[in-house]
Amino acid sequence: MIGVAGERRWRRWALFGLLSAFTLLMLVPVLWGFLTSIKTPVDAFAMPPKLVFAPTFEFHYRLWFKEGFGKYLFDSAVISLAVVGISVPIGTMAAYALSRVRTRATRGILVGLLVMRMLPNMLLAIPYFVMAKYLNLYDTYAAIILVLVATNQPFTIWLMRSFFLEVPTELDEAARIDGANEWQIFLRVALPVVRPGLVVTALFSLLLAYNEFLLALVLTGTNVKPLPVAIASYGAEDLSYWSISAAGAIGIMLPIVLFMTLTQRHMVRGLTSGAVK
Repeated sequence: MIGVAGERRWRRWALFGLLSAFTLLMLVPVLWGFLTSIKTPVDAFAMPPKLVFAPTFEFHYRLWFKEGFGKYLFDSAVISLAVVGISVPIGTMAAYALSRVRTRATRGILVGLLVMRMLPNMLLAIPYFVMAKYLNLYDTYAAIILVLVATNQPFTIWLMRSFFLEVPTELDEAARIDGANEWQIFLRVALPVVRPGLVVTALFSLLLAYNEFLLALVLTGTNVKPLPVAIASYGAEDLSYWSISAAGAIGIMLPIVLFMTLTQRHMVRGLTSGAVK
């Protein structure tokens, strides 16, 4: 028994070591970007790379207080939260209906949604731009929000449907026998069960909207400029822009890292939902 327990303990430590090494390997670009953001251009481009240097937060200060990075962060926050607030409720209701009504038409709708999601954004960028100009919505929150909702809606529906499929239909039938209507069944029976999945869906929708570059580049200008578009403008022959870009990359990551840290418990529950029967 002692030998078996020791072997299991050794395997756990070996797995922990491998996962730790893999995590550190994945964090190397992030760490390198942070070091670049607090280096002067001379230190950042030194060969061999300098690991001992005098740190400076000049580029972070310049980014937030002189380059208007706070305004771009506000634009990204408004766009991302609006996309989540619109697409997740609509996608959740549609996913519940598609998980309970299983007909040939339902399969056709699901396939159609999948085909829509497979279309590259490059193919849709110009039509979206023409529509935004025609409706006088170019360079407004409404244009980019509506486009991102339409783009991410198939993903939201498919993901939420997978969680609703894990909810036994016997729960619906029991609630129906007790006199609940379909709306009450959805709100009071099915939705609380898939709450972890709802958090995961909201998180991925937030990430898709927060990181979108191409559509944001085409549909925004000077009045509205989310972070991915803003940071792309920090590039020139001046080598100091590399340090500003690195500081911007760290600044873009911080809100998402904070959000994922706060929702980590629900996210893990949602990702493992249905894994154990």
